[in-house]
Amino acid sequence: MRRFDSQEQEVFLNLWRTYDCLKALEDQVFGEFGLSAQQYNALRLLRSVHPLSMRTLVLGRRLISRGPDTTRMLDRLEQRGLVSRQRRSDNRRVVETLITAAGIELLDRMSERVLAMHQQQLGHLQARQLSQLTELLRAAREPHEDSSCDWLNSG
Repeated sequence: MRRFDSQEQEVFLNLWRTYDCLKALEDQVFGEFGLSAQQYNALRLLRSVHPLSMRTLVLGRRLISRGPDTTRMLDRLEQRGLVSRQRRSDNRRVVETLITAAGIELLDRMSERVLAMHQQQLGHLQARQLSQLTELLRAAREPHEDSSCDWLNSG
């Protein structure tokens, strides 16, 4: 009796199971700070361009998981004082998002805990294995991504 319908199915189900295991650790850590993984990722991306802002549409394309409701997620971060948003005067349809000092401070407080989480998730793998895994995952998703995800492949 076959356990899987194909080798591709076996790989996919293993990726899904791995994601579930690693996500449980992530949910625990980010929950300690009252954030979702998506909110943390948005703050991390905004800090990468600080002191500049990022267009909300650009931020939405750069998020790891492309949720349909970036606006509501940013509403929650703005209510907590972690980001601010402004409409551009030259084009009112464009919204710029900026991480605040409180957002930077929160990321700084989280830094050690997040590093420990990643160590717990994948620290048992050797550097060579991590590099190989990164390359395999990039190759697996490459035909399914559009150019808005190129930033993920650049480093």
